[in-house]
Amino acid sequence: MTTDSSSEPLIDIDRLKRDILELAKIGQDPATRGVTRLGFSDADMQARSWLMTRIADAGGSAGLDGAGNVVGRFAGAADLPPVLVGSHIDSVPAGGMFDGTLGVLAGVEAMRTLGDLNRTLHRPVEVIAFADEEGRFGGMFGAQAVCGQLTADWIHNAHDVDGIRLADAMQAQGLDPMAALDAARRPDDIHAYLELHIEQGPVLEQERKNIGLVDGIAGVFKWIVRLVGKAAHAGTSPMHMRSDAFMGLADFAHEISRIIEEDGSAHSRLTVGKVELLPGNPHTIPGEVIFSLVGRDMSPQVMSDLADSCRKVLSAIARRHHLKFEFEQLSWLEPQGCDAGLLQVFEDHADRLGLSHLHMPSGAGHDTQFMACLTRAALIFVPSVGGTSHAPDEWTHWVDAENGANVLLRTLAAVADEGTPKTA
Repeated sequence: MTTDSSSEPLIDIDRLKRDILELAKIGQDPATRGVTRLGFSDADMQARSWLMTRIADAGGSAGLDGAGNVVGRFAGAADLPPVLVGSHIDSVPAGGMFDGTLGVLAGVEAMRTLGDLNRTLHRPVEVIAFADEEGRFGGMFGAQAVCGQLTADWIHNAHDVDGIRLADAMQAQGLDPMAALDAARRPDDIHAYLELHIEQGPVLEQERKNIGLVDGIAGVFKWIVRLVGKAAHAGTSPMHMRSDAFMGLADFAHEISRIIEEDGSAHSRLTVGKVELLPGNPHTIPGEVIFSLVGRDMSPQVMSDLADSCRKVLSAIARRHHLKFEFEQLSWLEPQGCDAGLLQVFEDHADRLGLSHLHMPSGAGHDTQFMACLTRAALIFVPSVGGTSHAPDEWTHWVDAENGANVLLRTLAAVADEGTPKTA
């Protein structure tokens, strides 16, 4: 830990780097070097245990709430609503080491740095690692729990794309699924929420900017789509007599660009990310295709228009190929703006550190979009090399991680010291 010429604190990047590299070993695949810590998997829970130890070593008290969120509390001088800072440490299959992790461990490092200086903030600080942010079971489970946006029915019915139920996955880890309803917090229980994240896109790198100030976060909907035809012998069935489920998917994929052009915006995204063909025999016409469809936009109306268009197009394609079309909506997350006042504090401290910055939207979903429904919340980005994320070669230069962590540290200190009594 060092201080700059104005005697303001700076994080210890070597210490933060060691934490990031150590956590990356949990769930790492030696073959791909990717990190797999799916929500409520063994690797995910091992990582949560590791994080709680790190928080305790930094001088905080740590535990799991009813939703499986790691909550590390650092006392303040006054017993006031705390400032929350964090992100997530679960991952997609074969993901990268920075996604979510940087924001959580930068929060721990910020409190460690202040502890080294024997500096106690006016308000308590809670470092939080939200459970299942990557949406294995739909939505952002941990943040939705904190914001009181879960129901018993949702918890009971939620499942992943492989059919594994959320309740079963939590019970396998010794957690009570319905205890997630007890994780809800009141708006007057939280002073603000701050999040640092890698961009996961190429804009900051191409624009040569150090910090992204996120004005708003795109909404996301996630479907599981089924097109059901008839499996048959691939050699004896004439092409014009087939009910080929794969051809339905192929036609839909070809229509995605047109759907966005007609009903979307510059911020619209539609992605088919996972596909399963059944019965999956090279010599059998696929009788069923099951695939994921994820849509995104910054406007609730545009999201609705995209969803309506997808339904109409899929229905028409199903009729054309003599297929049955059905879908299940796993989640619908509304777009959300960030708090302008907190963004200004982030910007002020970026300026004081001599860091360039850019106001920008986020096409990816983040915990901030739920926390913004509960309290003042703001999100900043640091560059991702090549814009790559959700992949083993995801990378953020250590100097960029350091820059973001320092902006987070100073903003956290400023926000946590709001309301400090003035001395005469």
